[in-house]
Amino acid sequence: MPELPEVETIVRGLQSRVAGDRIRSVWIGSRKQPLKSSAKKIVATLTDKRIARVHRMGKHIVFDLLPAEDSAETPAAQWIVHLGMTGRMLVCQPEAEAVKHTHLLASLASGRELRFIDARMFGKLAVNTPATFDPGGVEPLDVDLATFVGLFRGRKTPIKSALLNQKLLRGVGNIYADEALARVGIRPQRLAASISKAGLERLLPAIHAVLREAIELGGSSVSDYVGADGEEGFFQLQHRVYGREGEPCLVCKTPIRRLVIAGRSSHYCPKCQK
Repeated sequence: MPELPEVETIVRGLQSRVAGDRIRSVWIGSRKQPLKSSAKKIVATLTDKRIARVHRMGKHIVFDLLPAEDSAETPAAQWIVHLGMTGRMLVCQPEAEAVKHTHLLASLASGRELRFIDARMFGKLAVNTPATFDPGGVEPLDVDLATFVGLFRGRKTPIKSALLNQKLLRGVGNIYADEALARVGIRPQRLAASISKAGLERLLPAIHAVLREAIELGGSSVSDYVGADGEEGFFQLQHRVYGREGEPCLVCKTPIRRLVIAGRSSHYCPKCQK
Protein backbone atom coordinates (compact mmCIF):
# COMPACT_ATOMS: atom_id res chain seq x y z
CA MET A 1 0.00 0.00 0.00
CA PRO A 2 1.37 3.45 -0.86
CA GLU A 3 2.46 5.19 2.32
CA LEU A 4 3.22 8.83 3.10
CA PRO A 5 6.32 9.21 0.88
CA GLU A 6 4.62 7.59 -2.11
CA VAL A 7 1.47 9.68 -1.72
CA GLU A 8 3.55 12.84 -1.20
CA THR A 9 5.51 12.09 -4.37
CA ILE A 10 2.29 11.63 -6.34
CA VAL A 11 0.79 14.79 -4.86
CA ARG A 12 3.82 16.89 -5.80
CA GLY A 13 3.67 15.54 -9.33
CA LEU A 14 -0.05 16.29 -9.60
CA GLN A 15 0.31 19.76 -8.09
CA SER A 16 2.98 20.72 -10.63
CA ARG A 17 0.99 19.29 -13.56
CA VAL A 18 -2.69 19.99 -12.98
CA ALA A 19 -3.09 22.80 -10.42
CA GLY A 20 -5.02 25.57 -12.13
CA ASP A 21 -6.44 23.26 -14.80
CA ARG A 22 -10.19 22.77 -15.26
CA ILE A 23 -12.01 19.45 -15.24
CA ARG A 24 -14.23 19.46 -18.34
CA SER A 25 -15.85 16.05 -18.01
CA VAL A 26 -15.60 12.85 -15.99
CA TRP A 27 -16.07 9.22 -16.99
CA ILE A 28 -16.44 6.50 -14.36
CA GLY A 29 -16.42 2.86 -15.41
CA SER A 30 -19.42 0.62 -14.90
CA ARG A 31 -17.50 -2.07 -13.04
CA LYS A 32 -18.58 -2.13 -9.43
CA GLN A 33 -15.99 -0.59 -7.14
CA PRO A 34 -15.99 0.55 -3.50
CA LEU A 35 -16.61 4.29 -4.03
CA LYS A 36 -17.06 6.35 -0.88
CA SER A 37 -19.37 8.73 -2.77
CA SER A 38 -21.77 7.74 -5.52
CA ALA A 39 -20.55 7.88 -9.12
CA LYS A 40 -23.28 10.40 -9.90
CA LYS A 41 -22.17 12.71 -7.09
CA ILE A 42 -18.49 12.43 -8.04
CA VAL A 43 -19.23 13.34 -11.67
CA ALA A 44 -21.47 16.26 -10.68
CA THR A 45 -18.96 17.63 -8.16
CA LEU A 46 -15.89 17.39 -10.40
CA THR A 47 -17.35 18.56 -13.72
CA ASP A 48 -16.47 22.16 -14.65
CA LYS A 49 -14.37 22.67 -11.53
CA ARG A 50 -10.94 24.27 -11.38
CA ILE A 51 -8.25 22.39 -9.47
CA ALA A 52 -7.05 25.04 -7.03
CA ARG A 53 -4.52 22.83 -5.24
CA VAL A 54 -3.48 19.22 -4.78
CA HIS A 55 -2.18 18.28 -1.34
CA ARG A 56 -1.77 15.31 0.97
CA MET A 57 -3.56 14.49 4.22
CA GLY A 58 -2.13 11.28 5.67
CA LYS A 59 -2.36 8.70 2.87
CA HIS A 60 -5.08 10.65 1.05
CA ILE A 61 -4.67 12.75 -2.09
CA VAL A 62 -6.89 15.82 -1.77
CA PHE A 63 -7.88 18.03 -4.71
CA ASP A 64 -9.25 21.41 -3.62
CA LEU A 65 -11.88 22.47 -6.16
CA LEU A 66 -13.40 25.80 -7.19
CA PRO A 67 -16.06 26.65 -9.76
CA ALA A 68 -14.23 27.17 -13.05
CA GLU A 69 -14.83 30.93 -13.19
CA ASP A 70 -14.46 31.58 -9.46
CA SER A 71 -11.42 33.58 -8.33
CA ALA A 72 -11.98 32.86 -4.61
CA GLU A 73 -9.24 31.19 -2.58
CA THR A 74 -11.39 29.01 -0.31
CA PRO A 75 -12.25 25.69 -1.99
CA ALA A 76 -15.92 24.94 -2.54
CA ALA A 77 -15.42 21.17 -2.59
CA GLN A 78 -12.77 18.47 -2.32
CA TRP A 79 -12.05 15.35 -4.31
CA ILE A 80 -10.42 12.76 -2.06
CA VAL A 81 -8.49 9.78 -3.41
CA HIS A 82 -7.17 6.90 -1.33
CA LEU A 83 -5.00 4.60 -3.42
CA GLY A 84 -5.62 1.45 -1.39
CA MET A 85 -3.09 -1.26 -2.23
CA THR A 86 -2.65 -0.90 -5.99
CA GLY A 87 -4.20 2.43 -6.95
CA ARG A 88 -2.50 4.82 -9.35
CA MET A 89 -3.25 8.44 -10.22
CA LEU A 90 -1.67 9.38 -13.55
CA VAL A 91 -1.62 12.42 -15.82
CA CYS A 92 -1.84 11.18 -19.41
CA GLN A 93 -2.22 12.44 -22.95
CA PRO A 94 -5.66 11.50 -24.34
CA GLU A 95 -4.15 9.31 -27.05
CA ALA A 96 -2.41 7.11 -24.45
CA GLU A 97 -4.02 3.70 -24.17
CA ALA A 98 -6.49 3.40 -21.30
CA VAL A 99 -5.07 0.37 -19.54
CA LYS A 100 -7.14 -2.34 -17.92
CA HIS A 101 -8.57 -1.39 -14.53
CA THR A 102 -8.91 2.31 -15.42
CA HIS A 103 -11.92 3.24 -13.27
CA LEU A 104 -12.04 7.03 -13.65
CA LEU A 105 -10.96 9.37 -16.40
CA ALA A 106 -11.19 13.15 -16.00
CA SER A 107 -10.69 15.22 -19.16
CA LEU A 108 -8.93 18.52 -18.50
CA ALA A 109 -9.18 21.84 -20.32
CA SER A 110 -5.45 21.61 -21.10
CA GLY A 111 -6.15 18.54 -23.25
CA ARG A 112 -4.66 16.05 -20.81
CA GLU A 113 -6.43 13.44 -18.72
CA LEU A 114 -6.33 12.42 -15.08
CA ARG A 115 -6.74 8.67 -14.73
CA PHE A 116 -7.41 6.56 -11.66
CA ILE A 117 -6.28 2.96 -12.15
CA ASP A 118 -6.74 0.26 -9.52
CA ALA A 119 -6.27 -3.43 -10.27
CA ARG A 120 -7.47 -4.77 -6.91
CA MET A 121 -10.09 -2.06 -6.34
CA PHE A 122 -9.22 -1.38 -2.70
CA GLY A 123 -8.84 2.33 -3.44
CA LYS A 124 -11.53 4.83 -2.52
CA LEU A 125 -12.89 7.88 -4.35
CA ALA A 126 -14.99 10.48 -2.57
CA VAL A 127 -16.09 14.09 -2.81
CA ASN A 128 -16.66 16.42 0.09
CA THR A 129 -18.89 19.51 0.08
CA PRO A 130 -18.12 21.71 1.91
CA ALA A 131 -14.36 21.23 1.90
CA THR A 132 -13.93 19.95 5.45
CA PHE A 133 -12.19 16.60 5.02
CA ASP A 134 -10.26 15.41 8.08
CA PRO A 135 -8.82 11.87 8.15
CA GLY A 136 -7.93 12.08 11.84
CA GLY A 137 -4.53 11.62 13.44
CA VAL A 138 -1.59 14.01 13.27
CA GLU A 139 0.88 14.49 10.46
CA PRO A 140 4.19 12.80 11.37
CA LEU A 141 6.29 15.49 9.67
CA ASP A 142 4.48 18.24 11.59
CA VAL A 143 3.98 16.74 15.04
CA ASP A 144 6.06 18.20 17.87
CA LEU A 145 8.07 15.99 20.19
CA ALA A 146 5.86 16.40 23.27
CA THR A 147 2.72 15.50 21.32
CA PHE A 148 4.42 12.48 19.75
CA VAL A 149 5.59 11.13 23.10
CA GLY A 150 2.12 11.67 24.55
CA LEU A 151 0.53 9.69 21.73
CA PHE A 152 2.58 6.55 22.33
CA ARG A 153 3.82 6.50 25.91
CA GLY A 154 1.99 3.97 28.04
CA ARG A 155 0.12 2.23 25.20
CA LYS A 156 -0.13 -1.51 25.81
CA THR A 157 0.16 -2.46 22.14
CA PRO A 158 3.26 -3.30 20.09
CA ILE A 159 5.00 -0.12 18.99
CA LYS A 160 4.68 -1.25 15.36
CA SER A 161 0.89 -1.52 15.68
CA ALA A 162 0.74 1.88 17.38
CA LEU A 163 2.74 3.49 14.58
CA LEU A 164 0.33 2.01 12.02
CA ASN A 165 -2.72 3.37 13.86
CA GLN A 166 -3.84 6.13 11.50
CA LYS A 167 -5.96 7.71 14.24
CA LEU A 168 -2.74 8.49 16.09
CA LEU A 169 -0.19 9.20 13.38
CA ARG A 170 -1.47 9.40 9.82
CA GLY A 171 0.58 8.34 6.84
CA VAL A 172 3.21 6.06 8.40
CA GLY A 173 2.79 2.50 7.17
CA ASN A 174 4.54 -0.85 7.20
CA ILE A 175 7.72 0.04 5.34
CA TYR A 176 8.61 3.23 7.15
CA ALA A 177 7.64 2.00 10.61
CA ASP A 178 10.08 -0.92 10.17
CA GLU A 179 12.81 1.34 8.83
CA ALA A 180 12.47 3.95 11.58
CA LEU A 181 12.45 1.32 14.35
CA ALA A 182 15.58 -0.26 12.86
CA ARG A 183 17.41 3.06 13.02
CA VAL A 184 16.81 3.47 16.74
CA GLY A 185 17.28 -0.19 17.69
CA ILE A 186 13.71 -0.93 18.83
CA ARG A 187 12.05 -4.24 17.98
CA PRO A 188 8.63 -3.83 16.33
CA GLN A 189 6.98 -6.27 18.76
CA ARG A 190 7.97 -4.33 21.88
CA LEU A 191 5.03 -2.82 23.74
CA ALA A 192 4.94 0.94 23.38
CA ALA A 193 4.56 1.15 27.17
CA SER A 194 7.98 -0.49 27.59
CA ILE A 195 9.78 2.20 25.61
CA SER A 196 11.22 5.01 27.68
CA LYS A 197 10.49 8.67 27.06
CA ALA A 198 14.05 9.00 25.78
CA GLY A 199 13.48 6.11 23.38
CA LEU A 200 10.38 7.76 21.95
CA GLU A 201 12.27 11.03 21.68
CA ARG A 202 14.84 9.24 19.50
CA LEU A 203 12.15 7.57 17.43
CA LEU A 204 10.50 10.74 16.11
CA PRO A 205 13.66 12.12 14.43
CA ALA A 206 14.20 8.66 12.90
CA ILE A 207 10.67 8.73 11.46
CA HIS A 208 11.32 12.22 10.09
CA ALA A 209 14.61 11.16 8.52
CA VAL A 210 13.19 8.01 6.91
CA LEU A 211 10.15 9.80 5.49
CA ARG A 212 12.16 12.72 4.12
CA GLU A 213 14.78 10.48 2.55
CA ALA A 214 12.04 8.38 0.96
CA ILE A 215 10.28 11.47 -0.42
CA GLU A 216 13.58 12.69 -1.88
CA LEU A 217 13.95 9.36 -3.71
CA GLY A 218 10.35 9.25 -4.93
CA GLY A 219 9.11 6.58 -2.50
CA SER A 220 9.52 2.81 -2.51
CA SER A 221 8.41 0.85 -5.56
CA VAL A 222 8.01 -2.61 -4.04
CA SER A 223 4.73 -3.49 -5.77
CA ASP A 224 2.50 -1.45 -8.10
CA TYR A 225 3.46 2.05 -6.99
CA VAL A 226 4.48 4.69 -9.53
CA GLY A 227 4.40 8.49 -9.36
CA ALA A 228 2.02 10.78 -11.25
CA ASP A 229 4.29 10.58 -14.30
CA GLY A 230 4.42 6.77 -14.23
CA GLU A 231 8.00 6.63 -12.88
CA GLU A 232 9.05 4.28 -10.07
CA GLY A 233 10.66 5.39 -6.81
CA PHE A 234 14.10 4.35 -5.58
CA PHE A 235 13.98 4.26 -1.78
CA GLN A 236 13.58 0.47 -1.83
CA LEU A 237 17.29 0.39 -2.67
CA GLN A 238 17.96 2.00 0.74
CA HIS A 239 15.86 -0.34 2.90
CA ARG A 240 17.79 -1.58 5.91
CA VAL A 241 15.29 -4.22 7.07
CA TYR A 242 11.98 -4.10 5.18
CA GLY A 243 11.70 -6.92 2.64
CA ARG A 244 15.18 -8.26 3.55
CA GLU A 245 14.22 -11.40 5.48
CA GLY A 246 17.21 -13.76 5.68
CA GLU A 247 19.63 -11.18 4.30
CA PRO A 248 22.47 -9.92 6.51
CA CYS A 249 21.95 -6.86 8.67
CA LEU A 250 23.88 -3.97 7.17
CA VAL A 251 25.45 -3.26 10.58
CA CYS A 252 26.16 -6.63 12.25
CA LYS A 253 25.54 -9.17 9.45
CA THR A 254 22.94 -11.08 11.51
CA PRO A 255 20.14 -12.36 9.23
CA ILE A 256 17.08 -10.13 9.20
CA ARG A 257 14.00 -11.76 10.67
CA ARG A 258 10.37 -11.40 9.74
CA LEU A 259 7.37 -11.82 12.01
CA VAL A 260 3.69 -10.99 11.74
CA ILE A 261 2.17 -8.41 14.09
CA ALA A 262 -1.59 -7.91 13.89
CA GLY A 263 -1.58 -9.39 10.41
CA ARG A 264 1.23 -7.21 9.09
CA SER A 265 4.74 -8.34 8.15
CA SER A 266 7.47 -6.78 10.27
CA HIS A 267 11.22 -6.97 9.68
CA TYR A 268 14.00 -6.43 12.19
CA CYS A 269 17.54 -7.34 13.20
CA PRO A 270 17.45 -9.61 16.29
CA LYS A 271 20.87 -8.35 17.41
CA CYS A 272 20.71 -4.59 16.78
CA GLN A 273 17.11 -4.14 17.86
CA LYS A 274 16.06 -4.81 21.47
